[in-house]
Amino acid sequence: MSAKLDRCQNIADLRRLAKKRLPASMFHYIDGGADDERTLDWNTSSFDRYELLPSYLRDIDSIDTSTTLLGQRIEVPFFLSPTGMSRLFHHEKEIGAARAAEAFGTFYGLSTLGTTSLEDIAEVTSAPKMFQIYILKDRELTREFVTRCKAAGFEAMCLTVDVPVAGNREREIKYGMQMPPRLRMATLLSFATHPRWTLNLLRNSDFQLANVAHRVDALGQGAMGLIDYVNSQFDRTVTWKDAEWLVDLWDGPMVIKGLQTVEDARHARDIGARGIMVSNHGGRQLDTAPAPVDCIGEMADAVGDDLDIICDGGVRRGTHILKALALGAKACSFGRPYLYGLGAGGHAGVMKALSIMKAELVRDMALLGCSRISEIGPQQLRAHR
Repeated sequence: MSAKLDRCQNIADLRRLAKKRLPASMFHYIDGGADDERTLDWNTSSFDRYELLPSYLRDIDSIDTSTTLLGQRIEVPFFLSPTGMSRLFHHEKEIGAARAAEAFGTFYGLSTLGTTSLEDIAEVTSAPKMFQIYILKDRELTREFVTRCKAAGFEAMCLTVDVPVAGNREREIKYGMQMPPRLRMATLLSFATHPRWTLNLLRNSDFQLANVAHRVDALGQGAMGLIDYVNSQFDRTVTWKDAEWLVDLWDGPMVIKGLQTVEDARHARDIGARGIMVSNHGGRQLDTAPAPVDCIGEMADAVGDDLDIICDGGVRRGTHILKALALGAKACSFGRPYLYGLGAGGHAGVMKALSIMKAELVRDMALLGCSRISEIGPQQLRAHR
């Protein structure tokens, strides 16, 4: 691990290091949100609405962070959310992140829009794997994903439902975000001042959406704006009937990602989903949508006995994980923290991000008076007064 990575004490430090090492367009693709970025801010700040209530004189000599999620034992109650196009941030791309997830004994989520194929991910990790899927206009491509995931041994699928169109991500426009990256006048200075990243771009310029390249010529006609691609491929006619079709087709643990209301959580339960990711797409879609942590409690009351609830969004600290679990989540997932690590130092940076999260969680569980995940509940939480 590099000296600079070693000096990172928290996720905010990793963010600052990633900002130094990435061209502006790449960093702001990770970091930005939609419109005025209200929801992006709320996702993390809303954890401050809740206080943790510690209990003392408990035996905390041994802390067990393991739990069960979607029928799989994982060693920590958090995992890596599916995020698109990791090659933008480091040449070790999704493989570097997946190997880090394996080292920590937890799920790795691979995006449909990843720059590594699902088969290649299956070859490099034996840890639990989740494939994130969209129901695209080409239904046969969706069907193909299911077949390929079964053949590759993926344990779960995750249907993202909150992107009927792309959100208004103004930072991507401002900083000239394109896939694949191109050396242009608008980006030349930023690329030139980040020589390590740019050298790896020149050494390995094979950017492709590896899971769809054979069926959708997403990038074959030259650089295409990400928003243009999303709008051209995503299907606005998708309904709960389509989601039920996919659940039946997969016939395994299916998670519905992007839900924020009790009504939609009940829909997910009724069509046979195994879990839900309470998420607003990292604040990148509908601005002023609620923070996931503020949705967990009422959704857990409604469907918590029937679905594994995952808090996805805004998690930056071990205390955030504890608060989500106390509200009724089974686990948390996050994208930006490990992408900051990836941008800061590839696989080693992701390892650092996960190490920070686990170390904080273990320490905070001890301070809370809990030696096992099952001991964390509403008795440890109250609304901030």
